[in-house]
Amino acid sequence: MALGSSLHFDAGIAIMRARSSGAKEEAPVAKRANDGFDPKAFLAKVGAGKTILKLAKNKHVFEQGDVADTVFYVQEGRVKLTVLSEQGKEAVVGILEPGQFFGEGCLNGHPLRIATTTTMEACVITSITKEAMIAAIHTEPKFSELFMAYLLTRNSRVEEDLIDQLFNSSEKRLARLLLLLAHFGKEGVPQPILLDVSQETLAEMIGTTRSRVSYFMNKFRKLGLISYNGKIEVHNSLLNAVLHEKPEIERDDSTSKV
Repeated sequence: MALGSSLHFDAGIAIMRARSSGAKEEAPVAKRANDGFDPKAFLAKVGAGKTILKLAKNKHVFEQGDVADTVFYVQEGRVKLTVLSEQGKEAVVGILEPGQFFGEGCLNGHPLRIATTTTMEACVITSITKEAMIAAIHTEPKFSELFMAYLLTRNSRVEEDLIDQLFNSSEKRLARLLLLLAHFGKEGVPQPILLDVSQETLAEMIGTTRSRVSYFMNKFRKLGLISYNGKIEVHNSLLNAVLHEKPEIERDDSTSKV
């Protein structure tokens, strides 16, 4: 999962480059900025260098090895990020949701895509050319702030994922992933997790086997930490167990490397 998150960080450098390039020749950004500019409305509409993609489930947005010259923004739906190793093993390294960018490595000079993105359901996605993205960063401070805030959030997630992978058992990594997928800690009520996020996908994202995920999911359900009802409902008790190191979630040294 950390690998998927790391794809989003390099573009932070691109913002600094975009702002500094030609800064002496240009008028101050504040004089050219549109005070009424709404970055989300900007991302939702067709315009110069922008197109709106409506994709059905299981469609590739781009594939590993494709030319990287476009940034994407998820308006609706979810997108799965996968990487294929030289040995032919494929792993899910992230799930992208509405409000998230992807493919921004092109802003930092990556010529080719290093992962494949596939829709997990019907999606509405904004495609923005590299040139249009840099122009928006130059001229619209509100858009630049939105993009930078996203990158900083993703960078924090990278660090948390690395710590999680290094120091926590596979059981606790699964508990944390379920909490993240259910949006615990964000505004509003935690959301159910659709069952199309399979146990195999969960296993790939936390670095363990599907059988171990099945075992832990059954354990969480018996303890009342989660429930199944056509969807996975994550309860507050799971969050409490993780935060307070309660015995429901114990370090299992025999399986922590699985």
